[in-house]
Amino acid sequence: MIQQITTYFSEHGAEWVQMVIDHLTISGMALAAALAIAVPLGILCSRHAWSERLATGTAGVLRVIPSLAILIICVPYLGVGTVPAVVALTVLAIPPILINTAVALRSVPADVIEAGVGMGMSPARLWLTVKAPLAFPLAFSGVRTAASEIIASATLAAYIGAGGLGILIYTGLGALRNDLLWIGGISVAALSLIVNRVLAMVDRRIRAYERVGSSTR
Repeated sequence: MIQQITTYFSEHGAEWVQMVIDHLTISGMALAAALAIAVPLGILCSRHAWSERLATGTAGVLRVIPSLAILIICVPYLGVGTVPAVVALTVLAIPPILINTAVALRSVPADVIEAGVGMGMSPARLWLTVKAPLAFPLAFSGVRTAASEIIASATLAAYIGAGGLGILIYTGLGALRNDLLWIGGISVAALSLIVNRVLAMVDRRIRAYERVGSSTR
């Protein structure tokens, strides 16, 4: 097994790197699209309890739909390749970001907001200095969850010709090549862990910046 894995990397190392790049590209596009959709919706839904319940309920329903089912639904309308893969992954990523954003903003203590208003803060300043910093940790945890789910589910993109590390897994299954299954599975798991760690570092840096900024105000 080890000999087969070593041989694969020596002969197909460049192909593996390209698969990693394709996997990250598809995942990054889906995460960016999900952020562009889910964050504004989460902000809007956080303004009323009923809209938050509606949004979280709808997002909860979407979360139970298998990603492969979403992908299959997209193919008849969008064809095969990168576009349907990105759309399916975007749908998969919206629920955790939307739910966490709405819940995080609704969880900001009302007395803190009232104190800011009493100090004469404008709506923009109240948002930037009070609501956003307090809501950020919970909201960003939704982004980390979405990123991990996207990277894991992006293996399905290979099923419709979009590339990525899923090629190794599907090839390994079809050819009964355990070495390819190991390489593909470990690569996806490692990629998910690395991205999660990078996002955790971003989280810590932003929180540290917020603490420094609040101490100088």
